[in-house]
Amino acid sequence: MGSANAHVIPAMHQHLKLKAYSQSTIKTYLNEMSQLLHLLKDIPADQLTPEHLKRYLVFCYEKLQLKENTLHSRINAMKFYYEQVLGREKFFWTIPRPKKPQLLPKLLSEDELTRLFNALTNKKHKAILFTAYSAGLRVSEIVKLKVADIDSSRMQIFVSQSKGKKDRYVGLSPIVLDILRSYIKTCTPRPLEYLFESEQTHTAYPIRTVQQIFTTAKQKAGIRKEVGVHSLRHSFATHLLEKGTDIKYIKDLLGHFDIKTTERYLHVSKKQLVNIVSPFDDLWKKQSIDW
Repeated sequence: MGSANAHVIPAMHQHLKLKAYSQSTIKTYLNEMSQLLHLLKDIPADQLTPEHLKRYLVFCYEKLQLKENTLHSRINAMKFYYEQVLGREKFFWTIPRPKKPQLLPKLLSEDELTRLFNALTNKKHKAILFTAYSAGLRVSEIVKLKVADIDSSRMQIFVSQSKGKKDRYVGLSPIVLDILRSYIKTCTPRPLEYLFESEQTHTAYPIRTVQQIFTTAKQKAGIRKEVGVHSLRHSFATHLLEKGTDIKYIKDLLGHFDIKTTERYLHVSKKQLVNIVSPFDDLWKKQSIDW
């Protein structure tokens, strides 16, 4: 990064903090903007036009071969700088966004979940993954759970300031409540703030550790699907849908802003698929077709 652009990252960082963006978003935006500045060297970023940025994005797509989601992050970061920090309204008005691939959620069957859970031997690890699946929580929500968030009188779990800085309540499984009580009794010392504390630092359990717990259990269970810990959340939603739960309730439980996000689970629900009769079957039954 050249001296002509030394002000960009500090100014952007300050603006992101003032607008109360999450730490993960701040980190992503600053990193994406830094990639542009690294390429510019001493060319002032403030002098770039939308046409310059279009050519840069083509370079990112064709030469760097960035995926659509990464390009969206890069566009969001640049858009924030030029429109929010520099105050250039509609600066990105003529800059198109690449179409994101429509990926279906990856989930585990009940048999795979049973094998996964039985592959766990550590009580704490069991409690973490049981809670994640039972309430459809994101991994970031699991590690931030506090002891006080478990409301046994109302059988609810309070999820604080999750994605989009929203609070919500999710149901607390009676079985999971018993498991959590049993888990806490095994902790020495008992967790004071976070439900799943790091034994060394007594702070929130690292996300990477939870991801590794899941990966290790998946390998031991012989599950070859390319899924991560987030698949527990996908499985929770799909299995509820298959049991007849109204999709509007599932939307609220997952903390989705738009029901279209929740509707993705309609495409992977086994119940929805098995109720669809192939037109070939109807034809076979009605007509005399040789085999």
